[in-house]
Amino acid sequence: MTTVLVMGASRGLGLEFVRQYAQAGERVIATVRDAAGRQRVQALGAEALTVDVSNPASVSGLAWQLDGEKIDTAIYVAGVYASGTALDAPTRELFDRTLHTNVLGAMQALPQVAPLVEAAHGRFAFISSRLGHIGGVESSQGWVYRVSKAALNMAVASAQHDYPDAILVALCPGWVSTELGGPNAPLSPNESVSAMRATLAALTPADKGHFLHRDGQRFEGW
Repeated sequence: MTTVLVMGASRGLGLEFVRQYAQAGERVIATVRDAAGRQRVQALGAEALTVDVSNPASVSGLAWQLDGEKIDTAIYVAGVYASGTALDAPTRELFDRTLHTNVLGAMQALPQVAPLVEAAHGRFAFISSRLGHIGGVESSQGWVYRVSKAALNMAVASAQHDYPDAILVALCPGWVSTELGGPNAPLSPNESVSAMRATLAALTPADKGHFLHRDGQRFEGW
């Protein structure tokens, strides 16, 4: 049995990761924001930790909650979407909420969790988006979200150099029919997470620091 940590597991892809890994017989630790999220992950057989990744003070307590653990697979799933285009300037509130959750939360969690992943010679994935791929921009729609995911990709590529005994990757789940993705998305959470789990299991040192599609193919350039 391996230990899996899912950060941002209250709903959507995070909750689906918990369901699938728990169903596969793995020990799952899941971070949630509130009591409702705690009940959902515990009902799936996971251990729940209360952490709000958008709140630096809350994230700072993650290390002591995980003290002594070795994490074979860690996944940072937490994320929020921000609509809008470059025709209008984003509000400070919108920018701060998006960047705090999608980037700062990941960057604060990383030095607390990555040593535990290194101890297991494991892998640490950060859920990104093709909208953060600078080489494939087709519009400015969701530009604050795009900026946040591009920044997350850079954070992962940079951090890899400090944690050589772990495999760090950014991972695109595809367009999934979650609350974030909306009802018109072509992929179900089950399909997306199944593919990402297979990719995580097949990672090699050659993948370190890269931005990958859910099937393991690399995005070319930024």
